[in-house]
Amino acid sequence: MSTSTGEQRIAKLFGLQGDNWMRHANAVSVWTRFAVLPMIVVSIWSRDWIGWWSLVPLGLSLVFMMVNPLLFAPPRSTRNWASKAVLGERVWAERNQVEVPARYRESRSFAVTYGFQVLGLVVLAYGLARLDAVAAVAGTLLVQCAKCWYLDRMVLLFEDMKDRHAPYAEWDF
Repeated sequence: MSTSTGEQRIAKLFGLQGDNWMRHANAVSVWTRFAVLPMIVVSIWSRDWIGWWSLVPLGLSLVFMMVNPLLFAPPRSTRNWASKAVLGERVWAERNQVEVPARYRESRSFAVTYGFQVLGLVVLAYGLARLDAVAAVAGTLLVQCAKCWYLDRMVLLFEDMKDRHAPYAEWDF
């Protein structure tokens, strides 16, 4: 059980290794990151009005997305939904190193939330390509709601695992 997961590779891309996870577990990091998709949507939507200048806010949005997990200090407390969601993501990423209960490994809820996020992205892409406001807003909402659902599953995972694995309990303060 020692091969890296896709989530670990993505985390590494964002610099989330070791203590840096705690910086991202700051609730401000989580909540401000929810602004990234709407910023990207507005940037792409504005291409008809400001032309190539729309790449400036798009680029800034992408830079913010990349640096956001490391911008904030570690939280004073992790006893909130947003912090627990990030800690659950870390637990899930480490599932090949620390065994998680079968009900999580065998659950389809993660695949379903990913599926809804992909569906939302397809609707969003259509809306942006056609400048269809209803599709763009619907796609954005579907992606964001599915992400919240996924993060909520991560909170449950963390709550369960902190009682099973002593190092995870140390993250609960």
